[in-house]
Amino acid sequence: MTDISVEADGDLAARFAPRLLLDAREPYRPVAYGYTLFREPGQSPSSKFRVEPAGALAIEYAIYYDWDIGHLYDLEHVWVHVDAQGQIVLVEASAHGGRRVMDAGRGKARMLDGHPAIYAEAGKHAHWAAPEHMSAADREKLAVLCGPAAGIEGVHLGNPFAERGDYLASEEDHRLARLRMRHDAFVPSHDYLPVADMPALMPWADLRAAIPDRVRAELARLRAGLPRFGAILLDCGDTLVDERTEIKQPGSEVVLRGDLIPGAAGMVHALKALGYPLVLVADGPRQSFVNLLGQHGLWELFDAHVISEDVGALKPDARMFDTALAAIGLTRADAWRCVMVGNNLSRDIKGANALGITSIFMAWSTLRTHEPVDETEQPDFRIEAPGDLPVLIDSLEPLLRFKGRSPMPKAVS
Repeated sequence: MTDISVEADGDLAARFAPRLLLDAREPYRPVAYGYTLFREPGQSPSSKFRVEPAGALAIEYAIYYDWDIGHLYDLEHVWVHVDAQGQIVLVEASAHGGRRVMDAGRGKARMLDGHPAIYAEAGKHAHWAAPEHMSAADREKLAVLCGPAAGIEGVHLGNPFAERGDYLASEEDHRLARLRMRHDAFVPSHDYLPVADMPALMPWADLRAAIPDRVRAELARLRAGLPRFGAILLDCGDTLVDERTEIKQPGSEVVLRGDLIPGAAGMVHALKALGYPLVLVADGPRQSFVNLLGQHGLWELFDAHVISEDVGALKPDARMFDTALAAIGLTRADAWRCVMVGNNLSRDIKGANALGITSIFMAWSTLRTHEPVDETEQPDFRIEAPGDLPVLIDSLEPLLRFKGRSPMPKAVS
């Protein structure tokens, strides 16, 4: 047997590095192992745990993934305890915030090519000594986490890197991270395959230095290339403002003031916080909307204001919608990833449908008909109140990755 006291730290870390086995459908692969050697008891530099060698040496492997199925950033751990003759005497590994012995029988871990074999839970990467240890209840829970609950957290902030400010995440970043993971949702197979190529192996200090840059790079990739809504176009009257409460300037069509529909302010603020570009697309004098939306602090939340008085046309004229797209740097080629929300079937809905913009009918008011005269006025979706819109947008956005190949599915009436 080799005397481990004379081996270099890097050689020891490579010699005893665990071999991960991943679910056959796993979308994420480990990026790197950051190792720390303990010859005396001490506090882990990368986890909350204290490490007490069960032999002459304990090697901590901090295993970094860019993603798990619940959040951007994932750091798991394996501890391999070795005696003075180089025999593995104990293997421990992290699992959902805890630490468990990898006992596949007689207190020992399974081995693969002379290395400890560790089974990484599908999507979540918690460690198991053997897949058969996972109960039916464990598998049912995992099916939810990898499927309907994929992306539940967004960007992971409960770690030292985020807490120190090494990387920051906006509400838009969280939304895009959730969207990415919802794209990656899957049904675990519970068939496990060894990772073909050993991840990069480096001292923990080197991996620690690299992680913030990796998170920032992932966030940049999300912003650059993820299919998402390019704009939300909003009407005003009976979509944001209750038309029954509008008071006009005497002898003029200019509206001086009016009350918001319940929930409208919260809707606009929520959509803005999530990073959606907002465009007002409204028929009437510009000053009416400056007055109405300015009164309630909403005017400045819009990225652009497209008003019929300025354009010289009324909805459903395509010029209104083309102007709205152009105002935020889009063209008709981007119409498929935009939505129009309005209360008027013959104007808002018909105009959006003609350009391939997803149309959403706001059915809050009864001032105008709710019955389309023909297919050109048939909305893609219908909501009853402003508060319904963020929920609908959140459910539709993951479908954009398919929409370029086929139309957005129509709502079922």
